[in-house]
Amino acid sequence: MAGFIYLASQSPRRRQLLEQIGVRHELLLPGADEDAEALEAEREGESPDAYVQRVTLAKLDAALERLQRRGLPMAPVLCSDTTVALGSRILGKPADAADALATLRLLSGQEHRVLTAVALGEGVRRLLRLNVSTVRFAVVDDEALRRYADSGEPMGKAGAYAIQSQAAAWISHISGSYSGIMGLPLYETAQLLADFGFKV
Repeated sequence: MAGFIYLASQSPRRRQLLEQIGVRHELLLPGADEDAEALEAEREGESPDAYVQRVTLAKLDAALERLQRRGLPMAPVLCSDTTVALGSRILGKPADAADALATLRLLSGQEHRVLTAVALGEGVRRLLRLNVSTVRFAVVDDEALRRYADSGEPMGKAGAYAIQSQAAAWISHISGSYSGIMGLPLYETAQLLADFGFKV
């Protein structure tokens, strides 16, 4: 068994979370020839739960192909995807500051779900787990929302916010996994690693 895993994610938060639980990892990032964003396209009528699991497995398949194509040493590959859902509506990554502001206005004063799927695969073996947390936003002053949207912080973040940013000041309650809301649920990740023979 390899003494490390590959992390197929550009997220510095996911790296930090893996380091927190002492998991040795190497990055396995998409090349310029891969359209990684296309994997995140929504399908009409798809539930947030089905969406986040499908996208995570698609990312894992792409990463396993990448590993083989590059002729790198074999080791398990970890992928994760996070989405924010308000009811059955998926709130993805904002296109621009105006889109971020519109999303943040929807979340203000509401409770929403943060769904993070995590998958580990090697060869033909693939395992996936889903973490679902709930987050309640206080009613936030529109000027504060606008400043946050204009700061650039929401870009690249599902639901247009990061819990480890200044948006944490608006969160009155969470139920579930803080690490899952950040983008990598450590309990589920540790369970997957154990299934592949890693001691965490």
